[in-house]
Amino acid sequence: MFMPETINMDKMYKELVALRREVQFIKTHMFDPDTIMTTEEEERYERAMQELSEGKTTTLEDLKEELGL
Repeated sequence: MFMPETINMDKMYKELVALRREVQFIKTHMFDPDTIMTTEEEERYERAMQELSEGKTTTLEDLKEELGL
């Protein structure tokens, strides 16, 4: 004969609290994959930083002026 388990509110509450803690831990330790650069992105970044340090870049203001915007 099938005997359904009696719902124990205290047990359910404790399980919910444990799940909430696990979810919070996961949220805290997750990383955003978009924050990791690919090799190509890293090369582009390094090249851009090199150009910036060599003065080979144009400010947005100068570009707008050059384009008449």
